[in-house]
Amino acid sequence: MNRTSQPDPIRLEIFKNLYQFIAEQMGIVLQNTATSVNIKERLDFSCAIFDTSGFLVANAPHIPVHLGSMSESVRSLINDKGNSIKPGNVYLSNNPYNGGTHLPDVTAITPVYLDGANLPSSPIFYVASRGHQADIGGITPGSMPPNSTTIEEEGILFDNFLLVEEGNFQEAQLREVLGNHRYPARNPDQNIADLKAQIAANERGVQELQKMVFQYGLQTVQAYMLFVQNNAEEAVRRAIDVLKDGTFTYHMDGDAVIKVTVTINKQNRSAVIDFTGTSQQLDTNFNAPSSVTQAAVLYVFRTLVDDSIPLNAGCLNPLEIIIPESSMLNPVYPAAVVAGNVETSQTIVDALYGALGVMAASQGTMNNFTFGNARYQYYETICGGSGAGADFDGTDAVHTHMTNSRLTDPEVLETRYPVMVESFGIRSNSGGKGKHTGGNGVIRKIKFLEPMTANILSSHRIIPPFSLQGAENGQLGRNSIQRSNGNKENLGSIGTVEMQPGDIFIIETPGGGGFGATPT
Repeated sequence: MNRTSQPDPIRLEIFKNLYQFIAEQMGIVLQNTATSVNIKERLDFSCAIFDTSGFLVANAPHIPVHLGSMSESVRSLINDKGNSIKPGNVYLSNNPYNGGTHLPDVTAITPVYLDGANLPSSPIFYVASRGHQADIGGITPGSMPPNSTTIEEEGILFDNFLLVEEGNFQEAQLREVLGNHRYPARNPDQNIADLKAQIAANERGVQELQKMVFQYGLQTVQAYMLFVQNNAEEAVRRAIDVLKDGTFTYHMDGDAVIKVTVTINKQNRSAVIDFTGTSQQLDTNFNAPSSVTQAAVLYVFRTLVDDSIPLNAGCLNPLEIIIPESSMLNPVYPAAVVAGNVETSQTIVDALYGALGVMAASQGTMNNFTFGNARYQYYETICGGSGAGADFDGTDAVHTHMTNSRLTDPEVLETRYPVMVESFGIRSNSGGKGKHTGGNGVIRKIKFLEPMTANILSSHRIIPPFSLQGAENGQLGRNSIQRSNGNKENLGSIGTVEMQPGDIFIIETPGGGGFGATPT
């Protein structure tokens, strides 16, 4: 193949799928080699390919909040390390102020080189995998503390840490960082095992990209990376063509407000997404790093595209995103951010859909449930109802929007941890009624068989998921404890409790909002 200034449509489709296939292969390796339930069973990870400048080219269909933000981590590495990056190196980052989401989401980044003489001395691509560690330190097991107020309380921060130096795994240095912290990691062996799995996943990506270059030539492979990004840009511009201006103000349980104004420029086929008016940086952990805010915007506009395109940097080119400095959507160190990634990201998405009039709010929360002690640490997100739209009902019991993980199979959960799934089912009539009805949430009950600390980090326990066009809101979620002696304790949106044998933690997740008034 010769380099061309215009893509061949057939080759464009081939390369688009090749790039996605490589990211998918990385994900398969990561799942197969990881040891934690969080990565191996819940699939709370993402893999992607980036161009020589660190811009996203293609991804596997993993976790949207990861995929839309990882590019910031890769570009931070390039800016920070520059010419010191060498073949065989792998870097580690979870810095929320440099492209990270929250501290448990740890990204391994590997530069891709070609062997031989007369070849580029700098990386030709980058591959990265982001996995949610079961515990990375912090004040509570599972590193999802409901009441953290600083980043230190949420765990250990890595900022372009050299994990592998020219092929040599830096285990001693890694263990030093994991242990030398005010709130150290509780299970370094598991951290190391999962990070080795991420390294292996990246190596698969390196090998597959090198094969592609060998087969098609470097110029062609890099040219079609650009063509794939340009194709995504044009697809988003076509989606913008049919949108109208809109604004939306979204009130959260903790009194924070997200305001977004979308302004469409028909002539330029572009959009300005302006978050001016949003609450200032919070004292709680519901601050969302700017990379998370960008990821939410990228996700929304990607979902408006009917074409089959990979989520990539081209999708952002028609969009101007304005995020006020030191707001809850663009916090500065040492702001706590653990809930911003999982909860506020969902709020941003629903606010954007509300501004565009596309669909009612989904459950608007990931219902983050963690429990553990010195020996065990576990984290899960729990499904709920999705919002209805102008021509569709919501869906029952699904993970919505920025999360795409799954629940651990009961057999695996009960084998690996001293708990029992007491019951798990759909929460009937929790979706908002309307011409199109919102999806139903679920009720999940977990019985504890030995003492542990349990945490819930959730939303829409005070303010219900909104409806549109005269329909009903989705039902509020509820969190409670059924003690072994029969007493019941109600919790709010967030909470930390000590569980004893026989105690049951009950999580009732919200339903989605309805769309359109019910016909009379």
